Parts: sequence; C-alpha cells; structure tokens
Amino acid sequence: MTQKKMMHALPVEAYTSQEWLDLELKYLFSTTWQFAGLVEDVAGAGDYISVQAGLNNIFIIKGRDNRLRAFHNICRHRGTQLLRAVGKAQKAITCPYHDWTYDLEGKLMSVPKREEEFPELKGKLHTCDLSLHEASVDIFKGMIFVHPEKNAPSIMSFFGEVEPYLGPHVPEELIEYSENKEERPLYQKEINSNWKIVVENYIDHYHLAHLHEGTLNMYDHAKAEFGWVGPHYWFYEPLVEEYLKDVKNASPYPLIDKMPEDKMGAYVPWLFPNIGITESESAWSTFHVIPLAPDRTLVTIRSKTMNVSEWEYTKQYGKSAMSSVWTKFGNKGKYQDDPKTDPMSSGDFMEEDIYACEQQQKSLQSPYFSVGAQAKRGEYAIQRFQEEVKKWIEQHK
Repeated sequence: MTQKKMMHALPVEAYTSQEWLDLELKYLFSTTWQFAGLVEDVAGAGDYISVQAGLNNIFIIKGRDNRLRAFHNICRHRGTQLLRAVGKAQKAITCPYHDWTYDLEGKLMSVPKREEEFPELKGKLHTCDLSLHEASVDIFKGMIFVHPEKNAPSIMSFFGEVEPYLGPHVPEELIEYSENKEERPLYQKEINSNWKIVVENYIDHYHLAHLHEGTLNMYDHAKAEFGWVGPHYWFYEPLVEEYLKDVKNASPYPLIDKMPEDKMGAYVPWLFPNIGITESESAWSTFHVIPLAPDRTLVTIRSKTMNVSEWEYTKQYGKSAMSSVWTKFGNKGKYQDDPKTDPMSSGDFMEEDIYACEQQQKSLQSPYFSVGAQAKRGEYAIQRFQEEVKKWIEQHK
C-alpha cells in the first residue's frame, strides 16, 4: 500500500482536497474569532461592514447608541442576504427580497401587508421571535473581530496571552495608508496556493535570510526571537546596526513616535487561524488570509502609518531616497533577470513569497513530492501551526 504523503503533521490532502477545506470552514473558521475590519470602518451610527466567517456571513453595524452589534446576514423570512459588503448611515435593515425590515438592534420592525398575508403576525409583530440571529463582536488592538456564536468566549480569553508579545504600536492613533487615497485596501492579491501554505510562508523564519536576502536584509535575522502562546505565534527581530544608525533618514515613512529605539524592528505575529500583523518602525499592517478553494487564497493587506501632514511624508521620502544605507540595503531581487517578467528579480518580497507559495502548491501533485529534513529552529513554527489546525478540527468535530 502506498504510504500517505505528509506535510509534517498534516497529510498532503489537507492542502489539495475540497473535503479538507470543508472541514476547516466548518470546524475552524466557524468556531474562532475572525477578523472583520478596523474600528474606523464603522465610525458612525448605521455604518456597517460584512465578513465571511467560515460558513457564516456576518455583518457588524453601529447602533444609534454607539454600540457595535453583529448579526448573521440572513433575513428571518427566507434567508436572503440583507446587507452587502459595506455601507454608511443605514437607518434600518431591509431585506431586498420582500422588504422585511429590522431596526439597528436586529428587531423585526415591519412586514409589508402583514395583516392580509401573515395573519399569524397580526398584533404581535414586536413580540414574535423573528429578530435577527446574533453573533459576537469585539475589538482587539484596533481591529474588529466577529464570532458566529452569540455567547462566544471573550476575545481576550482567545488573544490575551499573545498581547504582551506584540509591538508597542497603538493602531487607533495611526491612519490608514494607501498610495491612492481612494483605494482600500493597500494590497489585495489572489494566490494560487492553499491558505495554509501562505500562512506557513509567513511564519517561516528559515527562508528570510535566503529568499529575501536582497529585500529584507535591513533586519537582523540571526537575532530573531519567536515562540507560541496558546494557538498564536509571536515573532520579533531587530534592525541591523548599520540601518538602525540611519533609520531616521532611511525609513521610507515617518517613524512611529511611540517606538523606542531599542524596540525598533519587525514584530510579525500570527493570530490563529488566519490573520497576521506586521508591525515595523514606521508602519502597522494587517495580513488577512482568506481561503477561496483548496488551491486558491485571497490575501488582503491594510496598512497604517503616522498621522502627520503630507509634507512630512514628502520630506521623509526625500530623506530616504538620499540615504546612503540604501546602497547596501536597497531592494535587490534574488536573481538579476527582467523584473517585469520574473518575480524573483522584482526586488519585491511579496512577489518573491507568492512565487514560492505557488511553486510549492504545484509540486504537491507530483508523485515524487516529499518533505525533507525540517530546520530545527527556523521551521519549527510550521509544524506547530499544522498541529494547531489538526487539533482544532479534531476538538470541534
């Protein structure tokens, strides 16, 4: 009998089969706190956003009492989706199919022609149990998370242990950055690989000094510190001394003002199961990984920087361009071919990572595929992540 091919703790089928993805959607993404957006996305009464949390589409809306509430995005009449992706100043929640209408607290307000068509609702519309199904919503480090269950375990019981290992950034005091202010998010890309390969690349310390030797060489990979608390991964590595000495000039964006010099570097934690945070000396970003198919993943990045004037950004860009350290630390591709056609020559670490992830996914179909020796330190996080996925599914089945 042919021996089952493994990716350390998980079978290869976990990266290639719809059956495995269905298990993950049901028992992993539908039972954990899921990233929905940033607190400023729902700033005013009636503002809302929606998110797919495993098998559940959920919307978060701010009420007139300034409170955030989350509801399953299905009408109680026939299950039609109530609200689309994002919206502002909603006065009520009306189903587009039959105009059943709910208030911002999820209570059924009106049903068209209810007396003629629904005699069983006559006189008791406000007492019947046809309110929207509630979900849980909470805030962690300026990020909005939802949980499909109404009485979910507190968000701090889930993320609290990892908080001391995060950077000293205060995301609520930063502003969202985009090269084009009309475009949000900053970055969105569909990657032809399983979502777990994208995560494993994100938490793999071993590849940083190799794949990214010309694009992330301003960080001291040899001095990286990392580990696990609960199901969450934490990571920090400092700037190399030469870059740190000129960081006030070399940084492409204004430095985070509450970042002590001895804390400068890259904080790159992974919040289980599918949201990373990249916290640097000049930016704070979310890295949201969304499975689309066994071999397709959507990555969305939103980035925040200092709340300073456009002039300050322009000055900092000019200083960075003139800094002599970029002669050594400039973005140089792994190879020196045409950067327009070869991701490994692009000088862009995201393009390098995407290329590596997609090539790994392709190789899973080969009868010759196998995983070699695992780097004891640099790759241990990969096996631990796989064990967490396996454990979570088994616990909730």
